[in-house]
This record gives sequence, C-alpha cells and structure tokens, in this order.
Amino acid sequence: MLPREVIRRVREIQVRTGRQVADVLAGQYVSVFKGRGIEFDEVRPYIPGDDVRTIDWNVTARIGEPFVKRYVEDRQLTLMVMADVSASQDFGSGQRSKRDATAELSALLAFSATLNDDKIGLTLFHGAIEQYIPARKGQRHSLRVIREVLAHGKVETQAPRKRRRWLPMGRRRAWWRTGRQATNIAGAMQFLMSVTSRKSICFVISDFLGDGYLEAMQSANRKHDVIAVLVTDPKELEFPSVGLVNLEDAETGHMVQCDAGSKTFRDHVAAAAEKRVEDLRRSFGRSGIDFIHIDAQGDVVDPLVKFFRMRQRRMR
Repeated sequence: MLPREVIRRVREIQVRTGRQVADVLAGQYVSVFKGRGIEFDEVRPYIPGDDVRTIDWNVTARIGEPFVKRYVEDRQLTLMVMADVSASQDFGSGQRSKRDATAELSALLAFSATLNDDKIGLTLFHGAIEQYIPARKGQRHSLRVIREVLAHGKVETQAPRKRRRWLPMGRRRAWWRTGRQATNIAGAMQFLMSVTSRKSICFVISDFLGDGYLEAMQSANRKHDVIAVLVTDPKELEFPSVGLVNLEDAETGHMVQCDAGSKTFRDHVAAAAEKRVEDLRRSFGRSGIDFIHIDAQGDVVDPLVKFFRMRQRRMR
C-alpha cells in the first residue's frame, strides 16, 4: 500500500502537469521527436498520378493490373526516463526537493508521450540500478512512472533520515544525513544499452555529482537520443551566510567544516557552482548531447519548452 502522502502528490502532479501538457507541450513534443522513418503498410490499385517508383511489380504481374506499395510513418517512439534517486536528490531548500522536481519533469514527459501514443519506460538508479520498468503505453503506466520516482530510491541508514537544514546561528552547525552510495551514471548507461535494442529517446535526470559518466553517455548517444537534464537547488549555487558549519556529503558521508559567514568563501562557492554548470553544458555540447538545466524551486515547463524550440530550430 502506498503512503497517503505519495498518492496525494501523484494526483497533484497529474492535475498540474496534465493541464500544462495539453496547453503547451503536446504539439512541440510530436514536432521535435520523429519516428524511425516509414514502413510498409499495404498495396493498393494504381491511381493516375501515383509515383511509378512505388509500383509493386510482383503483385502487378500476378494480378494483371498495376498496384503500388503504400507506406506510412513509423511514428511510435520509446521514451526512457532515467532518474537519479541517490541521496543528494532529497535536498530541497524550498517547497520542493530535487526529487520532487524530477518527478514533475518525468510527469510532463510521460503525459506528452501518452498523448502521442508513445511508450514510456523508467530506470531509477543511484550507486546501482534501483528499479527498471519496461516501456509501455497508457495513462495508468505513466502514473506508475511518477509514483515510482516519488516513492522509491531512498537508501535507508540506521540513523533517522533528515533533509539538509540550516540550524540557528548560535549553534553554529548545519547537518543533513542520507544514504551512503555515490551516483553511478556510467553504470546506468551501460544498463540502458543492455536492455533496449530499439532506438529510444533517453532523458537522464540527475544532479551529475559523480565522475566518469561522459564517455558512457557518449556511447549511448550513438544509438539513442540522449538528453542530459541537470537538476539543482538555488542553495547549491548560492551559499547562505550562516556562520561556521559542518557539512556532510549526502552520498559519501565525507565531512567538511567551513565558514559560511565569510563573503570570500560564499563568493568562491557561487563561482565554483556556476562554473560546474557551464562546464557540464560545454562538455555535453561537445559530445553531441543536448542539455537542460532545471531549478528545483522554479518552473519546470519553461526549460522544457526552450529545449523543444531549440530542437525545432536545429531541425530546420
């Protein structure tokens, strides 16, 4: 039985994103992602004006009248959402965590695929593959994708789980506690290659706090259409002035103490965070992988619309 809170959030996301898909994304999705080409449908009698190159000479010889081959676009696509559910995704400085933003983005993609009769699949990963749901059609299946992003992937520890939070200045410390598994994006991409034989549109949604994944994503992009989606929280890009703090890495457990009251330190953190985003953008761009940056506390639809428009311009 799912917790009531997860059910409530799934329904809330369904209502909100369903309207956004209908109003904004459905048409752009179908114009950006094309099928694999054309496939044979049937033969029919020749009509004056038909291209003579489409004449099926075998059928024509057997029937004694000219027949032509009819082709239709192979529109059906497979969309695979690969969502990072590592401990760092639980962080959120506002109303939403990065996991919540990932779930909303997954919903937008799933409902867009469903409206266009495409298949949607899901892979949840952290240090290993947490869950794999093969691609299928239908709204019920789309709702399952959203539910699994929200409800799964949290690695429990013996100590109670806490979200990252800033304690009062007088106590001079800030803590968060999560699981102990570093994100393995490269392993997730290798898993994708092993379970999908047909070319897929693959959205890799993560904060990309890891190493050694670019080559694996490049390799997957040669067969699939891979899109990297970076999810960040504003407090990761701009450190608050809270004095001396102890910080614990959400995925490795590594501890570090720093003086967040120092403007020099905060400026350094902000510059390093901005550089990381730009380095990711350039690295993916050089690799031929499209890049989307999502603010966990901001609008999820607008970056997706900008991405669709960019793809449309490039196709033209």
